[in-house]
Formats: sequence, structure tokens, C-alpha cells
Amino acid sequence: MQTTYDYQKYLILYVDDEELSLKYFARAFGDHFRILTAPNATRALDLIQAHAHELGLLMTDQRMPGIPGTELLEKARQIAPRAVRILVTAYADIDSAIQAVNTGAIYKYITKPWEPRDLETTLKRALEFYIVQHERDQLLREKLSVLHDLVIRDRIISLGVAASGLGHYVRNALVAVQTFLDLAPRRLEEENLATDQMRNPRFWHDFYQHTRAQVERITQMLQSLRD
Repeated sequence: MQTTYDYQKYLILYVDDEELSLKYFARAFGDHFRILTAPNATRALDLIQAHAHELGLLMTDQRMPGIPGTELLEKARQIAPRAVRILVTAYADIDSAIQAVNTGAIYKYITKPWEPRDLETTLKRALEFYIVQHERDQLLREKLSVLHDLVIRDRIISLGVAASGLGHYVRNALVAVQTFLDLAPRRLEEENLATDQMRNPRFWHDFYQHTRAQVERITQMLQSLRD
């Protein structure tokens, strides 16, 4: 089954200091692609910055006043690293183009003058390469997100199991404490120990009430964790 691609989903930016070349490029390919043009590297960098998330392909002439094409492509890689980069060069600049390919700075280079039908095929293949990369990265992000959620859920389940086990031991300990608190007043009566016989009856009364309150609070916390 042949894969179909939406070639107008992402932008193509063509940079050339020759105005006629920009017009010809836009006229030749404007019906098939979304085209932006820039007459120099400075304007191109502004456009790349503004459209970084939808720029699929950057194609630039090598020989331009100021910043040459290879330098522009290197700067563009810092802004839109996934955008496919193509260098347009004359035969005299082949060495610099080959070096750019070898260092990974560009997807490929084409020589002037370019033939419209061949260039259209090149633009399509370049955008297909970008789309596949983009979809792969998106799928990887989705898988990592799912994996992250699974890890978090596993940790929560593990904490729940640990809390349940810990709660069991704490509840057993609280039963002993609660039993002591329930029996303490009766035992005092059985021992005929009156309140006025205690050295500090207020302390024991407050301590007893505070302990009962804390036992009740811990019991409620364990119940909420179990629920």
C-alpha cells in the first residue's frame, strides 16, 4: 500500500539573493507546496524563528552577500534542528557542499541551474523524510508518556501495598494501646487508687485524654488510606 503525504502541511523556505530566482521558485512550486522566500540570511533567520514549528525544509543558495549558505544552514539547525536542509551551489562550490553533507549539516546539495521536475521530486523526498522523522518523534514521545504513566501507576500501587502492610502492623499495635486505655480507669478503681492519691492527677488526666485522641486520629488516617 502506497503512503500518501500532505506536502502542504509544512513550510518550505527558499533563500537566494537573486530576486528573479525567488520569484521563479515561488511560481514553479507554489501550487504544490507552501512556499516562503527570503533575499538574505538575516531575513531567513527571522522567518525560521517565526515558523520553527512548521518549517519542514530550508533550501538556500551558497553564495550570498554576508552570511553564506552553509553558515545559514548551521544557524538554522540551532533553531529548527529537525528541518531538512538543502544547499544550492554552483560547480565551483562543490567541495564546500560535499563537506557540509559529510558533517551532517545538510540533507543534500543540488547544483545550479536546477531543472523544475527534478527539483520537485527532490522537494517531495525531502518533505517525506521530514514527515517520517516528525511522526517517529511524535510516536516516541507518546510511548514515553505512556511508559511514564505506567511507572507512576506502578509506584502508586507499590506504595499502596506497602501502606496496607504497614497499616496492618500499626492497627495491631493500636489495638494493644486502645485496650490498655480502655482498661486503665477500671484497673485504677480495682486498685482503690483515688485521684487525690496521685502525685500529679491533672497530668495523668491530660495525658490519658491526649493519648486517646491520638489513637483515634491514627485509626482514622489508616481507614482513609485503606479506602
